[in-house]
Amino acid sequence: MIPVTFLGADGRETHAEGVEGARLLDVAQAAGQPLEGTCDGDLACATCHVVMNAADFAGLSPASPEEEDLLDLASNATRTSRLACQVRLSAQIGAITVRIPG
Repeated sequence: MIPVTFLGADGRETHAEGVEGARLLDVAQAAGQPLEGTCDGDLACATCHVVMNAADFAGLSPASPEEEDLLDLASNATRTSRLACQVRLSAQIGAITVRIPG
């Protein structure tokens, strides 16, 4: 299992775990995080926007041009923003920390 720490907009930490290859969106929703994922990962919205810890972000594969376009529309996007539907948990990266933007 791969540990995931979610940092809520209110500062609260929630800890969860997911299996290798699981979508971050699925792990977040199972942990009760307020990520809609309206398009179910079809790259048609930005309702699963998260901000990755900088060290974790560096270990991820780069965002696709389609994901980058949607992140341009996301509120409070940063240089380490990603769509949770496009991030897969990996034992190579290990434990990750994710901030849920307000």
